[in-house]
Amino acid sequence: MRMSLRALMVAAILGFACAGAWAAAPECSATLSAQDEMAIRAVMEAYRTSWLRGDAKGVLDTFTPDAVLLPAHGARPVVGTAAITKYWWPPDGPLAKITKLDITLEGLEGDCRIAMVHGKDDVAWTMVENGVTKAYGHPGTYLNVLKKSADGSWRIARHMWDDGTP
Repeated sequence: MRMSLRALMVAAILGFACAGAWAAAPECSATLSAQDEMAIRAVMEAYRTSWLRGDAKGVLDTFTPDAVLLPAHGARPVVGTAAITKYWWPPDGPLAKITKLDITLEGLEGDCRIAMVHGKDDVAWTMVENGVTKAYGHPGTYLNVLKKSADGSWRIARHMWDDGTP
């Protein structure tokens, strides 16, 4: 009988402790709030305009520190800020400038912690190679997965794209 009473007391204490922790955890809406949608759209616009300004820090600020790029053609994933910096702005690479970056936002859904955004993009850039400026560009599609940080800000955690090549 004593053992059963002890077990019951332990179960009750654990039950109250768990209930308290559960009650303290913030509830998560199954859909994005209007405020979250606006914040996510702002991240996408900051990403776009940072590229057009040639602002590497601004681009990187739209990503989580552990973000993963999933480039076109099955290229290897690029993981984390340092690797992303080296991938997009290699120290010994040719000088490049984004001259056009149109991004549509055709789908936006998620909950209060994770969001998915997809659409089309059209990018153009110039590169100086051996003293000659060359122009490049292509249309494509993209998929971004964003996470909401503890401070309430949204950042891109996964960025996947293709380059419109058939």
